[in-house]
Amino acid sequence: MDAYTIETRHGAGVYAKQPISIVRGQGALLFDAEGNAYLDCTSGHGVANLGHAHPRVAAAIADQAQRLITLFETYPNDQRAALMLKLTSLTPGLDRVFFCNSGAEAVEASLKFSRLSTGRKRILAAKRAFHGRTYGALSATFAARYRQGFEPLVPEIEHVSYNDPEALEEAMNENVAAVILEVVQGEGGIYPATPQYLETARRLCDQYDALLIFDEIQSGFGRTGKMFAYQHYGIQPDMLTCAKSLAGGVPMGAVLLGERVRNLAPGVHGSTFGGNPLSCAAALAAIQAIQEEDLPRQAAEKGAYLMERLRRLPSPLIREVRGLGLMIGIELKRKVAPYLRALQAQRVLALNAGMNVLRLLPPLVITYEQLDWLLQALAEVLQRDLEESDA
Repeated sequence: MDAYTIETRHGAGVYAKQPISIVRGQGALLFDAEGNAYLDCTSGHGVANLGHAHPRVAAAIADQAQRLITLFETYPNDQRAALMLKLTSLTPGLDRVFFCNSGAEAVEASLKFSRLSTGRKRILAAKRAFHGRTYGALSATFAARYRQGFEPLVPEIEHVSYNDPEALEEAMNENVAAVILEVVQGEGGIYPATPQYLETARRLCDQYDALLIFDEIQSGFGRTGKMFAYQHYGIQPDMLTCAKSLAGGVPMGAVLLGERVRNLAPGVHGSTFGGNPLSCAAALAAIQAIQEEDLPRQAAEKGAYLMERLRRLPSPLIREVRGLGLMIGIELKRKVAPYLRALQAQRVLALNAGMNVLRLLPPLVITYEQLDWLLQALAEVLQRDLEESDA
């Protein structure tokens, strides 16, 4: 039996399996068991910012695996200490780090730290937000399709309109522990925050002594044209959650903490695998590669190239193109699922963001020739569907 048959039979059933078995990756390409190449514009939901099988990350993993793989954070370690220094150097004002294994875990930790730090319970999140699927993270996630069947969720987490400063001001009071926001909403449709919205959030959190959490799990590590998306705005969070591309594909998450986060004593939270030496070595190599290859600049320039040409596509099916760097959403006037299938038939892999937004998260190492491949495939798919609809 092939991998598709085995996984369909023995998997838990919570994933819609695609009928291709991917066995290898290189840069922005993935290869199936027959050797066919696919252009990866998903990056594993934003994980592979460095592309696949980056030699620096692979070498770091192999070297560290021969020395020490796991070590609980009670015992200091050279790789973990070096990564703490590296991360805090990238985010001035956030000078402490909690390590975990995923974005959802990072969000869970940030919510716990908020309540512990302030002594309050109420947390404000945004409509259309996606913060993860574990109970705390799911409670901050907005869409009903993720929440249904799992209620009751964590109480006193409420949602207000995104990019609506007035709505945030109306909801804010002295009982709020934290406001958690994606700087660029990903799953919700690729909506960058407006400067006024983030400025209002920062002002209100200062006014009410609440904490401001920026979720950069998908937008971090060069994706938007800066190392972190909040750096486009010059607005400082009290906590920053990150994961996905942090360790070049190895599972890892982190919460970066500012001075307003208080009351964190031994035993209030923890993670068995968080900050293990293998993940830390991979993360150090990944961040070094991002910096040395100047991938934030590449993301800014390639993103501008791609969005400008997407906006020039002569298709009446496109309602809007929006995004930041190489985090791009194409809002269509029809449901997006058939177009994702048609692109896959052209050996281009992309994502949805809701029912009618085609989401593009290519590796930051994607070439301009590969971007042109994507543009040509998308133009053909849109034109063919339009012609078939008119026939």
